[in-house]
Amino acid sequence: MPEPARTYLLLGGDGRPYASPVPGAFGGHRSGRRYGRLDCRAALQALARGGYARHRVFFADEATAIAAGYRPCAVCLPREYALWKQGQPVRATGGNRKRPRP
Repeated sequence: MPEPARTYLLLGGDGRPYASPVPGAFGGHRSGRRYGRLDCRAALQALARGGYARHRVFFADEATAIAAGYRPCAVCLPREYALWKQGQPVRATGGNRKRPRP
C-alpha cells in the first residue's frame, strides 16, 4: 500500500495557515513576528532550549513571510534586518543563499 502524501502546514501572505506538499523554505516565530533561514543559529539554539517549537511557523518563501507581516532575523539575515531597522522596505532576496566567507 503506498504511503499517503506528506503535507506541511505553512503560513500564507495573509497570515492564515494552509497545507502544502512542499516544506517551507523559511521558519518564523509567531509571537516575535520574525522569520529567518531554517539553519539559523539563534533559532536552533532556541529550539534546543525547548518551548520555541510551539510558536514556530513556516513560509514557502521570503516574500510570503514579509507579506504576512514578519520581520527578518538579525542573526541569519543581517542585511535584510538592517534595511528593516532603518525603515526601508525589505525585499525578498533569497536569504537561503550561502554567505561568502571573509
